[in-house]
Amino acid sequence: MKSLFRPIALAFAIAVAGVASVAHAQEFKIGFINTERVLREANTAKAASAKLEQEFSRREKELNDLGNSLKAAGEKFEREAPTMSESQRAARQRQLSDQDRDFQRKRREFQEDLNVRRNEEMSTFLDRTTKAVKAMAEQEKYDLIVDQAVYINPKHDITDKVIKALNASSGK
Repeated sequence: MKSLFRPIALAFAIAVAGVASVAHAQEFKIGFINTERVLREANTAKAASAKLEQEFSRREKELNDLGNSLKAAGEKFEREAPTMSESQRAARQRQLSDQDRDFQRKRREFQEDLNVRRNEEMSTFLDRTTKAVKAMAEQEKYDLIVDQAVYINPKHDITDKVIKALNASSGK
């Protein structure tokens, strides 16, 4: 039985030695990017966020005001309902229901518009980021750059370099 394992162990040792020598002969360079950090810290991402804020803040305020107004009208109805006639109560409930339906529609449209614009801005930002990463990979001769990993040694983290490259290109 020992004689059977000896050739297998010898073959395994030769294979491991061969792989180790190839690894030394050809260095594999890897980098890691923390995409969330890039989104938080890059000037272009901050500018896109500010642009969206400016573009949608008025509509958001109008929606909030409309929601508060609707809530106040509902509370007023609850207080006054016991003193109203049945026909007044039914008419007021219908009116509040119509206003609420209109409010929900406007809120849904707002959210859809915001999501479309956010996706457009994100796509533009990710395209810029991808170009910056590719340029860096070619310039610094990286073999692989990943943006998600279970574990990464901090020495492979190039997030700061990517943020600096994006910030430099946004200034141009």
